[in-house]
Parts: sequence; structure tokens; C-alpha cells
Amino acid sequence: MMSFMFFMVFLLMVVFFSCWWLIYSLICLLTFMFLFSFSYYGLWGGINSYFGCDYISFGLILLSMWICSLMILSSESVNFKSYFPNLFLFTILLLLFMLYCVFISMNMLTFYFFFEASLIPTLFLILGWGYQPERLQAGIYMLFYTLLASLPMLVSILYIYSSGVSLLFALGEVVYEYSIYFYLSMILAFLVKIPMFLVHLWLPKAHVEAPVAGSMILAGVLLKLGGYGILRFMLMMMSLGASYNYMWISISLIGGSLISMVCLRQIDLKSLIAYSSVSHMGLVIGGLMTLYYWGFCGSYILMVGHGLCSSGLFCLANITYERLGSRNLLITKGLMNFMPSMCLWWFLLCSCNMSAPPSLNLLGEISLINSLIGWSWLTLFSISILSFFGAVYTLYMYSYSQHGSLYSGIYSCSLGYAREFLLLLLHWFPLNFLVLSSSYFVLYF
Repeated sequence: MMSFMFFMVFLLMVVFFSCWWLIYSLICLLTFMFLFSFSYYGLWGGINSYFGCDYISFGLILLSMWICSLMILSSESVNFKSYFPNLFLFTILLLLFMLYCVFISMNMLTFYFFFEASLIPTLFLILGWGYQPERLQAGIYMLFYTLLASLPMLVSILYIYSSGVSLLFALGEVVYEYSIYFYLSMILAFLVKIPMFLVHLWLPKAHVEAPVAGSMILAGVLLKLGGYGILRFMLMMMSLGASYNYMWISISLIGGSLISMVCLRQIDLKSLIAYSSVSHMGLVIGGLMTLYYWGFCGSYILMVGHGLCSSGLFCLANITYERLGSRNLLITKGLMNFMPSMCLWWFLLCSCNMSAPPSLNLLGEISLINSLIGWSWLTLFSISILSFFGAVYTLYMYSYSQHGSLYSGIYSCSLGYAREFLLLLLHWFPLNFLVLSSSYFVLYF
């Protein structure tokens, strides 16, 4: 574990003296080195200095490295226009280092520190390379939503330490005597981070104002920190969760259904994709809170699948924005005529977004639907609405953007660059072919 950490530290040191594509190549090398270095025996491995890795950590670390390399590939305009490219690379590498430390932390206190620290590079990405003047307000929204919800968790972790219970995840024990206040303070930070309906307002605002790299890391990895935290901490609060988890299942399923309908009212491409993330994460929260085996496995699979799919959709929205200067669906309609070579990628990623086979999203949603209906038959109504409108808003986004007459200000045809096709392929390929080795997603539980 420490060897990869030092690799990233040295990358941070040389980023101001190296070229853009060399850093990209080194992050790709780091990703494949990590992929082939992991020993598949299920328990914690590579343990040193309160850092270690198991199956849950391994998948999400690999996702973080993959998305960070694709962030550099998608943000070539920053390098082309000399818009502080070295500082941009430094911010991405710092964010990757923080995320790596979050996922390999075996101690609750170090987990909390890096969980909060990962917010700072994301804030710099939004404030430094965002599109509109409202990016300052969006950054403050994101900062205060997350920080205010996370402070009670720090108090709870210190309380656990003072009561003599080990702070190590590997030595965690189910605690019976703690109250609902302890349960709420531990769980609230993760529900805001996912985000759950009612505390989700920071996410669409941050996505709309963020650059493509910021949107990719937000949708791809940072939302998954909430699900990862619930997976880790809920094992310690099983008895409390069995009594109180029905609240979160109800809010997330009903909220996910409402957000699916809100998606049909969006005219901004990025806003539509951001709201669809809230809808998908509602299903993840529901599956996690059932405390069932299928719920844990399904939520983990859907987190990885959604990270790749949503990141790819944000890349497509940015490719359109770079050509037309707008993300408004009224202006970006009829793209099949303007950008015919991108139409296939819109179709492939939109079909994955509505959980068409053989994507990871389908596998995750089947497991989650089974766990939720097994928990209670009453969830069937919310799940059916959520699934149906998930297909409806995805078809709305695809058909409205690809079909119809072109906007009158556009008179030419635009093809994609090889870099953009490679970027979209690297999102779509693992999303559909990881299904062939889906057994690795269920070995931990």
C-alpha cells in the first residue's frame, strides 16, 4: 500500500516539471500496477501503519485511479489553452492521493480526516476551472453541506474511542448500548455525501458549475464515499440499523421516484445527468439499509457501474458543450445530423444508464430490487416508479438531444477526435465487460 502512496507523492513533486501526457501515462501505469498487485484472498492485505486493502477498497481505489486518468484525457482543452495546466494536474493528483488514503484507511479517525480532505481539491477544481460566476456559490454549498453533516461523526468517533472500543474497522464490534443520537450522527455525513433526497441540493448546483473533470470525479468517486462509509460503519451498528433503517429506505425510495420525475423537467444536459445520479443513489441507499447480503453486493456493484456510466455521460455533455457553447437541450437537439459519429456513444451510454444488459448497472439493480422486495413488499410500488421513470428520462435525454431539427445557428458537421473516442471507449468497455468477472464483487460479504 505504501509503495503506491509514495508513487503518488513523487508524482506530485514532479508535476510542475513534466508534460501533460507524461503524467497521464504514469497514472495509467499506476492503475495497471495496482490492478495486478492485489492478492485475491478476501481479507485485509498489505497492512502497514493503519493502512490496508480488502475487496471493497480494491474496487473503489481502482475506480478512482481509472476516473482520474480519464479526467486528464477529457480536459485536454485546459492544456491546449494553457489554462494553468500544471496546477490542474497537481489538483487531480492531490485528489487521487486523498481518495486512495480514504479507501485504504483501517482506522476511523484517519478515514474521517481523508474523507474531509478530499473535499478541498474538489472545491479548487470547481472554483478554479468552473464555467460560470455562480461557481463560488456552488462551492460554498458543497463545502457547508458536507462539513456541517460531518462534524457530528467526528464527535461520535471520539466518543467510541473514549468508551474503549477499537477504532479499527477490522476489529469492529457490534455496539448495542448506543442511542439513536449516536446512530444519526454517524450516518448523516454519509447520507449527505451520497446524497440522499432532502439533502441533495448541493449536487446539481456543483455539477452544473464544475468543469468536466470536476463532474467526472464527483459522479464517479466522491458520491461513492458515502456508500463506502455506510458499508464500513453499518457493520458496527447492525442492532441500531435494524430498528431505524426503515426511515432512510422510505425517504430514499420515495425521493428517488420524485427526482426521476424532476429529471423530465430539466433542459440542461448536465443538470439532467446530475439529478439522475441522485435517483440511482436512492436505490443504493435503500439496498444498503436493508442489511441484506444481496443489498450490500448490489449497492457495491451499482456504485462501480454508476461511476463509469455517469462519468461517461458527463464527458458526452462536455464534448457537445465544446462544439456548441451550450448545454441547453433546445440548442443541442438534432445532434445526429451535427455529430453523427457521437450518436452511437450516446446510445450505448444511455442504454447503460437505464440498466440495459450486459452492463454492471443491470446486475446491481437486480440485486437491489431483490433485497428491497425481500425486506418489504410495499417497496415494490416505489421501485416500479423509479425504474420506469429511469428509462423515461434517459430516453427523453437521448431522443431530444439526437433527433429533431438542428438549431438554426449551426450549419456544419463536426466529427469527434480520436482522444474523445478513446475516452468514451474506456468508460464503456469496463462497464459492460466487468460483468464477466462479477463474482469478484461478492467475495467480501
